[in-house]
Amino acid sequence: MTTFGLAEGNLSIDDVWVRYYGLGGEISAFELQAYLAGLLSLPPSERNLLAEATNELLELTPVQFRVPVDADDAAAQQGGDSRRALGAAGAFLFNAEEQEDERLAAVVRTHLLDSLPEDRFDRYTQQARDYFQVSSSTIALLDDRRMFLKSVLGPVAQGLPRDITFCHTTIRSAGPLIVKDALKDERFSTNPLVTGEPFIRFYAGYPLRGPHGWTVGALCVIDQKPRDFTAKDGRFLRTLAGLVEDEIND
Repeated sequence: MTTFGLAEGNLSIDDVWVRYYGLGGEISAFELQAYLAGLLSLPPSERNLLAEATNELLELTPVQFRVPVDADDAAAQQGGDSRRALGAAGAFLFNAEEQEDERLAAVVRTHLLDSLPEDRFDRYTQQARDYFQVSSSTIALLDDRRMFLKSVLGPVAQGLPRDITFCHTTIRSAGPLIVKDALKDERFSTNPLVTGEPFIRFYAGYPLRGPHGWTVGALCVIDQKPRDFTAKDGRFLRTLAGLVEDEIND
């Protein structure tokens, strides 16, 4: 947690050690580095003093995160609760299976799975299709087994198995997934959605972040012919995805 706090606040180990030492800390800067690297254990009193020093420095930054002291962490948060409080920003603290569990929990918390179509989402799929001049646009949520289309324009089937969808790859991307010609992309050239209906050739998808920053789905545009994707296109898709995220997290 201390390492995460330093990274979020753009603070150095020297910064926190100076403050920690000023509060009466007894370990050296070298020992502090070893502790943060997981090579040295500290007694609770020193850990709490280090948390206090880190939090005082974080007070001087816009960062809202605070390092819990041992008593608070034990009393208020059990097991992985303190990690979960960080949301997706603390994904590095989870293994792959735990990350997916957290992501799926975020999907459920949207309360959008299997819900009826809504104009507040449909307007964005309409804007996406109109801008890109493609056959289809979707706002998709992915649970543990399938893709649920909260909004869809064009010939894309509802409830496709998650593993074969392009959105399955998109939600694992830090940024957009752009496939200019699926038949020439070894990741997708044999995909049943490329070789069969809806015969995808072009795909552009942007991951959508839901509760606590976890990726819950994607905003996508699809066409049956290859096409280019410009920097302007990227800016438009990113902006539109941000508006969709506002609706998801409303």
